[in-house]
Amino acid sequence: MRKKNLVIATVVALSASMMLQSCIGSFALFNKVKTWNDHVGDKFVNEVVFVAMWILPVYELCFAADMFILNTIEFWSGENPALAQTKVVDGKDAQYLVARNEAGYTITNMTTKQVTRFNFNAEENAWYLENNGKEVKLFTFVDDTHIDVITRDGNYTRVELSQPGVLAYQDLVGIGGTAFALR
Repeated sequence: MRKKNLVIATVVALSASMMLQSCIGSFALFNKVKTWNDHVGDKFVNEVVFVAMWILPVYELCFAADMFILNTIEFWSGENPALAQTKVVDGKDAQYLVARNEAGYTITNMTTKQVTRFNFNAEENAWYLENNGKEVKLFTFVDDTHIDVITRDGNYTRVELSQPGVLAYQDLVGIGGTAFALR
């Protein structure tokens, strides 16, 4: 009987060591739920939702799913399924598949199969547009209220992130009522 218990304990220990490969993981599902909760309302509403989600065991289930399933997949494949997001969007003239990952967004025209990427460069705090192998910096965050954004001539101008600032930018690039087309 003791030998059987030792074998079972050894199998359980080896299985656990294979699953928990000292990879902490991103805990993406738990963090997504927590981030959503942080933006539900003011601090009082957020606290009520937070407590309710612990009572209902939403947080516990998300944490367990991350620990035993999603982080293991992330360890072996390099990608966490909870971070990948795709959505089909109906446009005026086509359907588009929008996929989000850690680097940004990939937009695929479902009819023409043309792929456009929006990439975020964290070092520069800037967003880039990549299309047909060419990449153009769209804008850079300067501070909480300003961005440096591209103009039609390829130069950059500083824009205040307010209604008057955005209206001034629209006037500058001439998109009052017409469609804006990047070169």
